[in-house]
Amino acid sequence: MKIHADALLFDNDGTLVSSLDSVNRCWTRWAQEYGITAEDFARIELHGRPAAEIVADLLPPETAPEALARVEQLELEDVAGGVVPLPGTLALLAALPAERWAVVTSATRRLAEARLAEVGILPKTLIAADDITRGKPDPEPYLLAARRLGVDPARCVVFEDAPAGLQSGRAAGMTTVALATTHRAHELDADHVVADLSALSVLVTAGGVELSARD
Repeated sequence: MKIHADALLFDNDGTLVSSLDSVNRCWTRWAQEYGITAEDFARIELHGRPAAEIVADLLPPETAPEALARVEQLELEDVAGGVVPLPGTLALLAALPAERWAVVTSATRRLAEARLAEVGILPKTLIAADDITRGKPDPEPYLLAARRLGVDPARCVVFEDAPAGLQSGRAAGMTTVALATTHRAHELDADHVVADLSALSVLVTAGGVELSARD
């Protein structure tokens, strides 16, 4: 695998960091507090989707604002010790100029910044749920990231671990790289599939970024 790009766009949870235990812990407690049955909760896809959409799937509109605030509070309280960088994350980001990459997450800005700060990641460009009207799998989040960076979407590479995020990147016309960190490789529809970011190396050139798989 060898890809030339102008910018690299990363999902956060499951791609740069792991907060899966925290997410499951907080959402399970939240569901119990709001009287959601185990059957109803089990049919909802939690990963890779904005919290507002998940809440809307489970509760009536009049309850949603309070319920959304509650789950964000639970997740923020669980950040310390509940988030760790995934293999290869810190080394790969350290090799990239700040204007060549962005984080594109379905979390709120407040929660995303807290999780990233917990592992020492401070992106210059961050697209969060607060910034968009249609979340993944819609292409809007990744198209906005490309626009903020001032690059052609076709010259961007998306890194994702969730099917919804990969669908978003494909719909934006971008090259997709799936990480088999939360789903099995055969469950991920992408241009390339790797175990995690430690499988990749980058070379920054005057013309952009050259991405390749490690030997």
